[in-house]
Amino acid sequence: MVLDCRDPDALVEFWSVALGYKLADKMDEYRVLVPDPSRDASAAEIYGPVVILAQVDDVKTGKNRMHLDTHPDDPEAHIMRLQRLGGSLVGERIERFGIWWQTMADPEGNELCVVAGGQGPDEGDASSG
Repeated sequence: MVLDCRDPDALVEFWSVALGYKLADKMDEYRVLVPDPSRDASAAEIYGPVVILAQVDDVKTGKNRMHLDTHPDDPEAHIMRLQRLGGSLVGERIERFGIWWQTMADPEGNELCVVAGGQGPDEGDASSG
């Protein structure tokens, strides 16, 4: 998965924390993030997709057509960590299907959702964020 951004170095820490990933490589204007097997994670999380932060000149405009959902053990604490790293809340928390999710944006405005309750990443994803 590739995420276009203006400053990949500035987003490495945010997305590493958001996803439980680590920086694997720096290649010119690309930063490659991979699941961090050193953290307490499920097999699905350890073998998750590679995420590439790709430097582009244009600024993000409009809503993302695709975004990632995260299913942390402690969603409230995760939201606070991401806010300390420059993330922001987007809209109100949504409660549906027996779960809730909060849309957030990284420091450049790229969206993700923090999901609580219901099915986790091992069982599927019930949110339609």
